[in-house]
Amino acid sequence: MTHVVTSNCTGCRFTECVTVCPVECFHGDAERLYIDPGLCIDCGACIPLCPVKAIYDLVDVPAAQREWIAINAERAAPLPVMRAKQAALPDAEAQRVALGFA
Repeated sequence: MTHVVTSNCTGCRFTECVTVCPVECFHGDAERLYIDPGLCIDCGACIPLCPVKAIYDLVDVPAAQREWIAINAERAAPLPVMRAKQAALPDAEAQRVALGFA
């Protein structure tokens, strides 16, 4: 099993989740994070730390978000590993509010 970062991360890139990952499976680009399914050990430590509820266990990914399973697998490996908390994107708080997680 693995975890998946879904569309809620886009435009936010909160990185609290990477601080608890024991295997450094998070990768990121300028807009969001991805989880490398080959590295994720399914510990679940990242899920409660995401302020926009973007991370799901593979079996719990909502039907409307299932495309992100393949996107994470494809995009994670070539991107840099995220090892430490970084500043969220400038509009992240507004995005969090728009998503209903204020």
